[in-house]
Amino acid sequence: MAARTKDHYEVLGVAENASADEIKKAYRKLAKKYHPDANPGDQAATEKFKEVSEAHGVLSDPAKRRKYDQVRKYGGLGAFTTGPAGRNDGGGFKFEDLSDIGGGIGDMFSSIFDFGKKPKEKKGPTRGRNIEYLVEVSLRTAARGGKVKVTVPISEECANCDGSGAAPGTELEACSECGGKGEVTFGQGGFSVRRPCPACLGRGMTPKTPCSSCSGRGQVRTKKRISVRVPRGVDSGQKVRLSGQGERGPGGGPAGDLVIKFEVKPHRFFTREGLHLACEVPVNMAQAILGSKIKVKTIDGKKVVLKIPPGTQSGTTFRIPGQGIHRKEQRGDQLVRVYVKTPDLSDEGRKAVEELAATEGMRH
Repeated sequence: MAARTKDHYEVLGVAENASADEIKKAYRKLAKKYHPDANPGDQAATEKFKEVSEAHGVLSDPAKRRKYDQVRKYGGLGAFTTGPAGRNDGGGFKFEDLSDIGGGIGDMFSSIFDFGKKPKEKKGPTRGRNIEYLVEVSLRTAARGGKVKVTVPISEECANCDGSGAAPGTELEACSECGGKGEVTFGQGGFSVRRPCPACLGRGMTPKTPCSSCSGRGQVRTKKRISVRVPRGVDSGQKVRLSGQGERGPGGGPAGDLVIKFEVKPHRFFTREGLHLACEVPVNMAQAILGSKIKVKTIDGKKVVLKIPPGTQSGTTFRIPGQGIHRKEQRGDQLVRVYVKTPDLSDEGRKAVEELAATEGMRH
C-alpha cells in the first residue's frame, strides 16, 4: 500500500486556521532545527527538512493554501494514496477524474503539486530580486518635488569569488543534494512540489572550498547610494519604480527593480489638505477689531502679506492662491486660519475694555 501524504499543518505543528505569521514562525523554528547544515550526515533530518520546506511552500502562498484547504475538505489528502502516474492502489483512479467535482479539484491538485509536468527548461540567467525601500521626505520636497539621496542595503556579487561562492583558485562541483539540477522535488507518489535546492540555493553547483568573504553564498550585503527624484505632489504611500536598480541576478543575470515608497514627514507649521496647505496664525484683539496686515510664511520659506479686514472673527480662513501643493498642472492654495489671541490685561487695559464694552453694549 502506498504511503499516505502527510498533512502540511501537522508537519508544521500549526492549526488549520493559523495566521501567516504563525506559519512563518513555525517554519523558521523547524527549518533551523532540521537544516542539513546543522545535521551533517543525518538523512532523517534531511527528509524532515524537505517535509517542512514543502509544507511551508504551500501554506505560505495564499493562493496555494486556499486550494490546498479546498482539497482537504474532500476527504483529506490522506484519502488519495497514489502509485505510478498519479493512480491509487485501488485501481483506475486518475487525478483528471476529479475535474467533475465542483471547484475544479483536478486543477487544484495540478497547481499545488505540479504532478505530471516536466520541469521547465531554464532560459538564460535568472533575474535579480526586486527591493522595496521606504524613503522619508519633507513636506516641502513633497509639495515642490526634488531629489533626495538614499542609502539602500542590497546584496551584490562577491568581488572576491566573482559570485561563484568558491575560494579563488578552487573549483565548483555538482551539488550532491540535487545532482546539479538546482531544484529538488518534495512529496510522495504522484504528489510532488519542486523548490530551489536549499543546499546550493538553486545554482546546481557547490564550492569545494567556500569563499572566505561570502561563506560560499556568492553574495555579500552592501549599501548602495543613489539619487531619487521625488515627483511634485507626492503623498505618503505612493511609489516609484527604478528599473534595474534592485539586486543583481545570480550568474550574471539582469538586476531587479528598486521600488521606492514615500513617507511624507509631518511639518511643524503646515498640515496637508489634499492639494491645499493649511496653517494657523495668531492675531491680537486690536488687529482683529481694527484690521491689519500680517506677514505669513509659505512652504517655500518666503513671506506673503495678508490683509486682515476689520471685525475679523477668530477661526476665519483666508486663501493665498497657488501656494499649496503642485501636482502636474494643478496647484493648491495656502489656507490661513487666524485665531484671536487674548492678552493678559493690565488694570488700565481692563478698564479700557470695560469702557469699550459699555459703549458697544457688550455684556460681560
